[in-house]
Amino acid sequence: MHKSSSKHTETRTETDSMGAVEVPKHALWRAQTERARQNFQLSNMHFPLEFIYTLAHVKAAAADANLEAKAITKPQAEAIHAAVEVILSGQADDAFPLDIFQTGSGTSTNMNMNEVIASLAQHQGHESIHPNDHVNASQSSNDVIPTTILVSSVLNLRQQLLPALAHLRQMIARKASTLTETIKTGRTHLMDAMPLSMAQELHAWRTQLEHIEDGLNQAIKTASRLPQGGTAIGSGINAPKNFGERFCHFLSQRTATEFHASDNPFAGISGQEVNLMISGHLNALSAVLLKISNDLRWMNSGPLAGLAEISLKALQPGSSIMPGKVNPVIPEAVAMVCAQVAGNHQTITVAAQQGNFQLNVMLPVIAYNQLQSIALLNNAARALADQAIVDFTVNHDRLNEALAKNPILVTALNREIGYNKAAEIAKKAYQQQRPILDVAEEMTDIPREKLEQLLDPKNLI
Repeated sequence: MHKSSSKHTETRTETDSMGAVEVPKHALWRAQTERARQNFQLSNMHFPLEFIYTLAHVKAAAADANLEAKAITKPQAEAIHAAVEVILSGQADDAFPLDIFQTGSGTSTNMNMNEVIASLAQHQGHESIHPNDHVNASQSSNDVIPTTILVSSVLNLRQQLLPALAHLRQMIARKASTLTETIKTGRTHLMDAMPLSMAQELHAWRTQLEHIEDGLNQAIKTASRLPQGGTAIGSGINAPKNFGERFCHFLSQRTATEFHASDNPFAGISGQEVNLMISGHLNALSAVLLKISNDLRWMNSGPLAGLAEISLKALQPGSSIMPGKVNPVIPEAVAMVCAQVAGNHQTITVAAQQGNFQLNVMLPVIAYNQLQSIALLNNAARALADQAIVDFTVNHDRLNEALAKNPILVTALNREIGYNKAAEIAKKAYQQQRPILDVAEEMTDIPREKLEQLLDPKNLI
């Protein structure tokens, strides 16, 4: 029994290739994890549990592949599986304490998982499980961590983000179906433009989201080809023949998601352009959600001095000093998510450039930012759908008032009277703040009945 002089915590002695190290007595990790825990104390940022659980799945699939190749025994594989199930149940969440800012290959976190699985196996009576020889058999941190980033990204995109985007599209379409007869002034450069229906405005959002979904689905196909089996640099040293294919077969079964071995694991280990492509689509999604959020904020602005075209549901008081003020809090929160995702994309961009020779050495920070972006965008899409779009109300009187005075409607007369004459009418209507119909009747020979038809906003959309 030992005592730590600084924290007065009971410890035990563990050893690795560098010698002995004191480890908290009841910790599931061992020497290499403890060294990393002491070495890397740069932040309070850790791998999200989605990554940890995916890494556990990777270890279980690797055990199956190793068993099939006779690289480990059946009892050893069963011990690894039993330990993985404990991890996936959430009972060992506090056994993964390492900082994201660690060795760039993620070796520390790979060994953390290897050591925890070995310790759990030992607690279950399997004394022969070694972190490196058995749990990490036929593997290297250099193929395990890139594989885990890809798999966790694919699973979270498929299970979280894509369903959230589908839900947001459905809520937009449902709302748009009630607004097909609601005509409003369009705006370009934030200035009055030709009219459109509010349904058309919302369907534009829906199509933008479809573009993102198309890109993400294509990226998922690329990301589903894994470098596992490449081991240290891509050559597959110390791994059985066809280990990558075996591994992907078992991982696909475990996750109910189709994965395949990469045709060139060298590329998957040395480069991170696939994750950068995913991040690019996430960044594009942030641009779409920011556009939707800002449209909602502008349309909701007022209620007296702004556009006041719609009223978002009041969710909370908007000011600590101005009584009665209510703000568009959900679009504002989503806008900040979009700013965070844009920053994450910049981090991933820089990190993806660090593929020096046969290894990228910024893998942990790529994993952290990628998974954070997916989680944030998932939550943001659902918040927009369920707390902003589904129940906003339309201020029809305000829409109709602005529409009647919109001088840009005169564009519809271009073929009748020419651009220059139409511009004169528009300027006079704006200066006198009069309906364009009345001014056009005064300044042209076109009968009012025909003008009403030509200038009817419903005929211009």
